[in-house]
Amino acid sequence: MGRQLSRRHFLKSTAATAAVAGAYGAGFRPALAAPDLARLDALAQADLVAKGEVSALELVDAAIARIEKVNGQVNAVVTELFDRAREAAKGPLPKGPFTGVPNLVKDLNGLAGTRLSNGSRMFAENVSPATEPIIAANEAAGFVMVGKSNTPEFGLLGTTESLFLEPCHNPWNLEHSSGGSSGGAAAAVASGMVPLAHATDGGGSIRIPASCCGVFGLKPSRGRIFLGGDTLPGDIGVQHCVSRSVRDSATLFAATEMTGADAVLAPTGRVTAPGTKRLKIAFDTMSYYGTEPDADVKAALEDVAKLCADLGHEIIPARNPVEGEPFIDAFLTVWASGPSRLVALAKENGLDPEEVLEPWTNGLAAHFNAKPADAMEKALAAFAAATAKVNAFMADYDVWLTPMLASAPPKLGQQDPRVHFDTLYERTIRYVAYTPLHNVAGTPAMSVPLSWNEAGLPIGSQFAASLGGEKVLFELAFELEQARPWADKYAPVFAG
Repeated sequence: MGRQLSRRHFLKSTAATAAVAGAYGAGFRPALAAPDLARLDALAQADLVAKGEVSALELVDAAIARIEKVNGQVNAVVTELFDRAREAAKGPLPKGPFTGVPNLVKDLNGLAGTRLSNGSRMFAENVSPATEPIIAANEAAGFVMVGKSNTPEFGLLGTTESLFLEPCHNPWNLEHSSGGSSGGAAAAVASGMVPLAHATDGGGSIRIPASCCGVFGLKPSRGRIFLGGDTLPGDIGVQHCVSRSVRDSATLFAATEMTGADAVLAPTGRVTAPGTKRLKIAFDTMSYYGTEPDADVKAALEDVAKLCADLGHEIIPARNPVEGEPFIDAFLTVWASGPSRLVALAKENGLDPEEVLEPWTNGLAAHFNAKPADAMEKALAAFAAATAKVNAFMADYDVWLTPMLASAPPKLGQQDPRVHFDTLYERTIRYVAYTPLHNVAGTPAMSVPLSWNEAGLPIGSQFAASLGGEKVLFELAFELEQARPWADKYAPVFAG
């Protein structure tokens, strides 16, 4: 098919290296093996390039070696762009904060001349005619794209189990989900393939896999980062990344946020350290349904709340101001509007939707098509009401702490797109009951990897702020990263 369709149309340390170099004299430049580089974040890798200690091509070759080592187990990278990356790494490259560092493009976004499948059989042969603005911004920051990362079909689920691209496995336990829809991105970072990976979030798709894979993921405010292209009613998606370190995320954020006359929000700039202000943190374990998360998730969140209190922040018990049933009905209406258009597009092109689209996608389309004509209008009105409630709620607090998910990463198959629609619907809305609200309200939110359960599975904690409040989130993330470091935690499947 000639038409491009992307998701928004429907919805530590380098000290050891220096010591080795010093021991061999200034004229000797040791080659860092792929495992050594796997333990460095993106800025540390870029620093090696800037100092001339490694070349961009060496970084790319090392990343390719790591992908080849573990991707057969994880299935995070679904399109290899190795030759393209090697040519790009030979230069010249843009002079940015990440010059020469390998990255991945989520397979919901276009990179000129490469496959854009959207995780779907319907777009199996689709090739991007152009590079999307957010990907161009990543490249302008110096990144070299070495591949495309796995995603569920059109990013429609909180797990990455596409029938076309096949399931992405969690590096912490290969029988479990890596989350979604940026599951390939998070799994690639967690397994050491790349230090940072491009990701998108329309209902939790940066934060969910970050939580599942034990990495950091911040969803920016809506309107913060230029995405390009036309938007549709109910377009609540944003883009950024998942990363091992907070500083990588904060640096890329500063490099890609809109500034000047085009800025919708006052620019944040680059945040580099914890803040000094002690915060008022609303603390709530219940979902908007009034349900509690699993016991291990609740215990982890209570421990994180205590950590914040020990750091001097004020923890204030609070209650989600949004009523669950009306909200999720509105969200599902908007969420299903994209699949409805996809089914129509398939038919327009002489394709059978049952053959080229997954059961979950077809089920969402049927759900939307059964709605009355004014359903979308009512859903958007419900979005506006929910947004007003969130804004009023956040006026009393600096940050809102909730579970990231209702459970630890589930086993693969629990949310397979072939599960009966009603069953999968019930499983999904409980699992992701804490994430979509911040997409609807446009508020920034982040998953911070502060906890692991007894089974060794990561459990992220979600912190949110008012619209435009990324600075307070990054400052808090830096503080939490220092108080409870996660950089030395490596998944059992790790390329280093």
